[in-house]
Amino acid sequence: MRLLVGLGNPGPEYAGTRHNLGFRVVEEVARRRALGSWSPLCAALVARGGDLLVARPQTFMNRSGFAVRCLVEREEVAPGAILVVFDDLALPLGRLRLRAGGGSGGHRGMASILEQLRSDEVPRLRLGIGPAPAEIDLAAWVLAPFGEAEREAVEAVVARGADACEAWLEEDLERVAARCNAPPAGEVVDGGAAD
Repeated sequence: MRLLVGLGNPGPEYAGTRHNLGFRVVEEVARRRALGSWSPLCAALVARGGDLLVARPQTFMNRSGFAVRCLVEREEVAPGAILVVFDDLALPLGRLRLRAGGGSGGHRGMASILEQLRSDEVPRLRLGIGPAPAEIDLAAWVLAPFGEAEREAVEAVVARGADACEAWLEEDLERVAARCNAPPAGEVVDGGAAD
């Protein structure tokens, strides 16, 4: 069994916010795989297909670990068979970073999951949302909707994030990471254009 978890906050008022990018990516995976309707399980909304369970915890971000632990125990999922998808302020909008484990990087949803599972060996896909401008409060930034000028970049990161999730289901994580962690084509990095 594989468990794909997108992090976000429940409710329509949060639907288009930066903090809900993880929800959007796993929703896209579920749509592509025609997993059908979402149903409640373990304080999450889940969609199931074969040996894949896609989940959106409904506990609010900072308590995501409670839903994930319940799903892991109920479905008997090994920590290495989980992929958590969430937004990251440390990455520019549009960048992805897939890792097999590590700390939370200050993300409270991921911190809750690591605490509840008592392991830092939980694969994760970080989705760049860019740093908050100096004059804007951090919480206000992550809970704000994306701007109209960002729409194209957001759609691209959702598509690339879903591609990475689907590749993770079929391939070795390190091989997938080597591809998805590279800058998108055309992005300027250290003074030169990315391949």
